[in-house]
This record gives sequence, C-alpha cells and structure tokens, in this order.
Amino acid sequence: MKFQDFIEQGKVRKGNPDIPKSKSLVETSNNNLEVFENIDITETSAQTITANYYEALREIIEAICLKEGFKVYSHEAFTFFLKEKNEELLSMKFDNYRKIRNSINYYGEKIQIEEAKAAKENILEIIKILKNRYLKELTK
Repeated sequence: MKFQDFIEQGKVRKGNPDIPKSKSLVETSNNNLEVFENIDITETSAQTITANYYEALREIIEAICLKEGFKVYSHEAFTFFLKEKNEELLSMKFDNYRKIRNSINYYGEKIQIEEAKAAKENILEIIKILKNRYLKELTK
C-alpha cells in the first residue's frame, strides 16, 4: 500500500497547506507532553500514558501533513506518509505504537510499566526527530 492509495480511497484529502492548524497541533502536542511528563507510570497509569504519548506523536505527524496540504482521516495513512518521506524506521515505529494504542483502546490490553516507560522515551525521541526535520520553522 502507498500513501496515494489513501488519497484515492478518500482517507486523505489534498488541499492547501494549513500552517495555523499545523502550529496549533504542535502546541497541543507540546501541552499534552508537558502534562504527562509529570505523571508517574504505574500499573494503573501505564495504558493511559502510553495511549496519550502515541496521540502526541500522531499530532506531530498530522501537523507535518497539514503543513504539506494533506488532511488525514486514517491513522494508518500516517505510516505510509512517513514511508513516502523515506522515514522507514520512524514509520515502522509509529505503526507499532499505533497497534499498541489500538490494542489498549479497543481490546482492553494491559501494558507493563517497563513497556510504557520504553514507549514514552522512544516516542519522545521520534517527536524530537520529526520536529527537527519537518517543523523547525513552526516550533521557534
């Protein structure tokens, strides 16, 4: 599958770049990260924190898409968007976290504390990389 397939299926729409909305999503992601930074990862909070770190990452990828004129209606499409930008490793990591988030939200899966801590650190690193490569001028 390719990103273009999502466009043809109507799961992604091509339009004009939306810089204000892109900036807003970056701010939202930053605010969410700030809130979750100070919450301890426990057996009770591991699922919620993992799902919310995924959401902060998704918001950053969506901000990049909006900056480039794409409105995305499918989380899976973000994986192929990253692949198209030659971000193969990041796309694989994102897709893995997408599946973990889905298993938490839709199937009630539990996440171990150590897995949640690793996800947090890895997602923060992915966000840092993506911001530096694609959103530098929006995050000053």
